[in-house]
Amino acid sequence: MVTIKEIAKAVGVSPATVSRVLNYDPALSISPVKRQAIIETAEALNYETPRNRNKTNGQPASSLLTKLVIVHFLEPSDEIADPYYIGVRLGIENRCRDLRTEIVKVFHSDALPEASLLEDASGVIVIGKHSDNEIEWLANHTRQLVFADFDPKDDRLDSVFADVGLATQKILESLRTGGYKRIGFIGSHENLNGTVQQFAERRCVAYIDWQKRHESFDPALLALSDCSSGQSLRLDTGYRLACDLLALPERPDVIITSNDNMAIGTYRAIREFGLAIPDDIAVISFNDIPVAQFLTPPLTTVRIHGEHIGEVAVDLLLERLSGRPYGKQVRIATELIWRDSCRNPLES
Repeated sequence: MVTIKEIAKAVGVSPATVSRVLNYDPALSISPVKRQAIIETAEALNYETPRNRNKTNGQPASSLLTKLVIVHFLEPSDEIADPYYIGVRLGIENRCRDLRTEIVKVFHSDALPEASLLEDASGVIVIGKHSDNEIEWLANHTRQLVFADFDPKDDRLDSVFADVGLATQKILESLRTGGYKRIGFIGSHENLNGTVQQFAERRCVAYIDWQKRHESFDPALLALSDCSSGQSLRLDTGYRLACDLLALPERPDVIITSNDNMAIGTYRAIREFGLAIPDDIAVISFNDIPVAQFLTPPLTTVRIHGEHIGEVAVDLLLERLSGRPYGKQVRIATELIWRDSCRNPLES
């Protein structure tokens, strides 16, 4: 049997440090690199750490998923305002209901969850964007960890997500084929690691890169919110930013919004300016929430399969419990749903 002393010798630290890392001592001051080295060495030597204590021993994985914690990046009020994220969570919950798994939900707050709550669960599914410090803390206090609707860019971690950057490029190519010239964009800045990163959100990055490649980038057509959490993507934010674009001396002939909530706010602004959709200005968006097809006119939008993202997150967790030793990242395909708010180039 591998001992703590052997792990300490391999990493070059004291046995006491190894013990404190493997027992998640919050008072221990140690670099993230050294902490990760200890954990990875313990795993490589088959030491019984919290991450690998779930050996299947011939049991079906479903029997090992007895308790799941969902950690959400939104507050409850923000989730209620965005049906897409409700869909992601329902996908997780429906899959767990079939497995008869107990679920504990932890929504966003200024403090991290209680470590004991996570360590007591078979696994944790994290919904949405989290900072590097939060990801490291979650990984160190979780038996098995999966990210849903977020790709931490770490090959060791499991994640399932939709590539909204690729979807944005497809939208722009379609709009160009359809004859649209001045393409506006409404979205938000990225807010991670305690700082606002301007122009870093994936849809925004794709929009700017595409426009620059085609030598058509106009900063005036880019309207972004600085709000944090989910509030940046609400109806009132879409309305306010759309008003900014519509007040330009030369307004856009089509507006891309980062989600359908912002598109609804954009609809209101366009009507208040006395304009018609799509004759005077077109609108195209993301998520395909249920109300999108009932707007006037029905909204053209990218369908992101939120419930399937949630279901696959649970499946990834089951694979880990079955013994899969490597990280796995799954990209769920998106689908552009053409409706009457924008000309379909395939029908032109």
